[in-house]
Amino acid sequence: MKRRANIFSWVGFAIALVAVISYVPFFAVFPATRDFPWANYLIFLMAGAFLAVGLTRAFRDPKRYRGKISGSILAALSFLLFALFVLSVTYLSKQIPSARTALGVGQRAPSFLLANSVGRPVSSTDLLKDHRGVLIVFYRGYW
Repeated sequence: MKRRANIFSWVGFAIALVAVISYVPFFAVFPATRDFPWANYLIFLMAGAFLAVGLTRAFRDPKRYRGKISGSILAALSFLLFALFVLSVTYLSKQIPSARTALGVGQRAPSFLLANSVGRPVSSTDLLKDHRGVLIVFYRGYW
């Protein structure tokens, strides 16, 4: 009897890759899925179900299905992807500087040197020599 390919392990790994790759371009855009990535966790759960079925078939009936070694490797890689995803979303993305070190309203900014629109360097001390104010605008978001 010829053994059949065990496609469930490969499909589960592909779904785990989709769960990781889809977060930034799609799910991070919406606050409901950016703050707590429940949709990605559901996709990982679906990947785990496919991997569990694939591994169960490979180990329960090895005469009919292949994939003991490849299924185990794919399951371990999927678990590693899940662990890195959880680490990056829950811990590393929250490691931003404290607001205590930020400048307050009316507080003087440190001197800086930036290029103007034609590429020439402009320093903040040169701009403030004539007692003019300097407006600094910080844009937050995606370009």
